Amino acid sequence: MRIRLDLSYDGGPFSGWALQPGRRTVQGVLEEAIALLVRRQVRVTVAGRTDAGVHARGQVVHLDLTEAEWLGLPRGHELDPAVAMLRRLRGALSRALGDLTGAVEVHRITLAPEGFDARFSALWRRYSYRIADGPERWDPLERYFTLWHKQALDVELLNQGASRLLGLQNFMSFCKPREGATTIRELQRFEFRRGADGVIVATVQADAFCHNMVRALIGSALYVGEGVQEPGWLHERLLLQKRDAKSVLAAPHPLVLEEVSYPSDSELLARAEQTRAVREH
Repeated sequence: MRIRLDLSYDGGPFSGWALQPGRRTVQGVLEEAIALLVRRQVRVTVAGRTDAGVHARGQVVHLDLTEAEWLGLPRGHELDPAVAMLRRLRGALSRALGDLTGAVEVHRITLAPEGFDARFSALWRRYSYRIADGPERWDPLERYFTLWHKQALDVELLNQGASRLLGLQNFMSFCKPREGATTIRELQRFEFRRGADGVIVATVQADAFCHNMVRALIGSALYVGEGVQEPGWLHERLLLQKRDAKSVLAAPHPLVLEEVSYPSDSELLARAEQTRAVREH
């Protein structure tokens, strides 16, 4: 039986999402907590792996349990297995996290529709990135999730440069390639907006992201926002199809996975098969 978990986490104390020997990761802590419930190791599949220090408000994972494991979660009480699992998993997470209790929170557990795959069924992922440009906007209470940038940034220039990267493109220049994986992605949104508090929030949305892609896009855009490079420079970088000394990653701590979108239940399987075929190709 496939189970969907919707969760959020503070990425600061973790070495990223994915399991790493000898390191504390979000996946490691979550799987440790699940193992306390079902008394065996269960692997989870995530919608989008996040780097060390990156946060999530709208992360999605799935896992597979046997029918007996699912129905046994209430332990004889008159409870929906999803409700029972949510209650027990919160306690197990507290045990696994110790002093970091609250750094990972599961908000919702549901029995997934047929064909659901947290990774391959997703239509798009949306990230946000906060930038305080100039010391007058540096709020110590928000320093753990905001980039403190010394130079003033021009939002209009940022958007002029960002708009030229939209669409289906090969983002080799803005990715850390993985062997055998494609760097072709559809960038659907890349925009900057200055809020009432003066802080700039970037929104980056794509069908999927390759390794380091969001941080590389933001890092390069900052050169344009400062006026060091012309807006067209970002597109020129895209066409180069290579990483070099000018490929700079923005800091990870202001980056938040905000939302993952999925199609209707009837289209989940077809979407997963389509995405899997593209990735393999």
